Amino acid sequence: MSGHSHWKSIKYQKTVADAKRSQAFSKLAREITVAAREKGGNPEFNPVLRIAIEKARSINMSTDNIERAIKRGTGEIGGATLEEITLEAYGPGGIAIIIEGITDNRNRTFNEIKQILNQYNGKLVESGSVKWLFERRGCIVINLNSQIEDFKNRVI
Repeated sequence: MSGHSHWKSIKYQKTVADAKRSQAFSKLAREITVAAREKGGNPEFNPVLRIAIEKARSINMSTDNIERAIKRGTGEIGGATLEEITLEAYGPGGIAIIIEGITDNRNRTFNEIKQILNQYNGKLVESGSVKWLFERRGCIVINLNSQIEDFKNRVI
C-alpha cells in the first residue's frame, strides 16, 4: 500500500500527462493561429484551419482555446505574432535539409537552428540553394518520445 494519500500516488503521473497535453495544445493553437492569419478565420472557407481544428478537437482541446487561437490569428486579440519560416541547410555528410517551423521570434529561432547544425557539422545556406532538390510529396513526423522509450525498453 502506498499510504493513505491517493494524491501522493498519482501526483507525478499527472504532472507528466499534463505537461504532454499542454505541449500538444500549444502546438495546435499555433497551427490554428497561423492558418487563421493566412486564409481567414472561417473554417468553411479555410481547409487548413478546418483540419487544425479537427486535430485540436481530437485531443480534447477546449472550444474556448480554439476560438481564442482563431481570434489571435485574425487580429481580434493582440498577442505574439507567429510566422512560418522555412530554412535551408546542409547536414552532416552533405545531406540537404529543409526546415519548416512556426515561431514568434525569427532571429532567436534562426540562431538556435544554426547552433544545432554547427554541433553536428551542418550549415545554413541561402534560400533556394536546397529547395530545388525537393518536390513536396508529404510530411514525415517523428515522435522522438516514443523512439526514446522503445530504445530504453530494448536496452534494459
